[in-house]
Amino acid sequence: MTPDHITAPAVRNTQYSLQGKTALITGVSRRAGIGAALVAALAEAGADIFTTWWRPYDATMPWGSRDEEAEDILADARLLGARAAGIEADLSDPAVAARVFDVAEAALGPISILVNNATHSTHTPIETLGAADLDAHYAVNLRGTALLCAEFVRRYPGGPGGRIVSFSSGQGVGPMPSELAYAATKGAIEAFTLSLSAGVAAKGITVNAIDPGITDTGWIEDEQKTAWASENPFGRLGTPQDAARLVRFLASDEGEWITGQVIHARGGR
Repeated sequence: MTPDHITAPAVRNTQYSLQGKTALITGVSRRAGIGAALVAALAEAGADIFTTWWRPYDATMPWGSRDEEAEDILADARLLGARAAGIEADLSDPAVAARVFDVAEAALGPISILVNNATHSTHTPIETLGAADLDAHYAVNLRGTALLCAEFVRRYPGGPGGRIVSFSSGQGVGPMPSELAYAATKGAIEAFTLSLSAGVAAKGITVNAIDPGITDTGWIEDEQKTAWASENPFGRLGTPQDAARLVRFLASDEGEWITGQVIHARGGR
């Protein structure tokens, strides 16, 4: 695994400054996705950016992604003034977390913000649910996230400013009967977030999870999009930028008193 090209920073400007910080963001492979919005929001705030992606998973999804798209997102970050690098990494491999941090630190220096955005999600109703489904979801969504958090905490030197933000889903506010393996592992992320936050507060690290609700990242058919939007009080679906702005706030100094929370940023539904 070798990092993509890095360029020197330019001038940046934002309300919630992350100047001098470096963010590691997983699951950044599509410009239409939440990952790309996270990169843009944090780079605009002054952070340098390291990303991971995994093309074999994207290839199994109906929306897919172009082979060069992950690198294009890093190029976008550099245009915003960030130093940016990234690697392709299979987060289901237990050894990958340490390697990701090794490469990230070699490229950009110490990591102060970890955003666990990568996820594994497939159709798993009870009629077809099997051990392989459960294992595949657990390996990325829970074990992969937990090992990245552990690596971050071990390497973080201590002091204010450490941030971990993970993504949950809507399983806590409504049933997801066709995504049982996904819902189970995302529920575990919420439990993990609360207990981890208490264990790392003394090091100056906050830990939170975000449920962004239904987010339009290119996977929703037009008819379903219209129906879901009509059910929301604001008359629309969430956008990747909605989630990214919340992560930017939590990552900034303004978010230092918020920890152990699952934030349901769903537009009221």
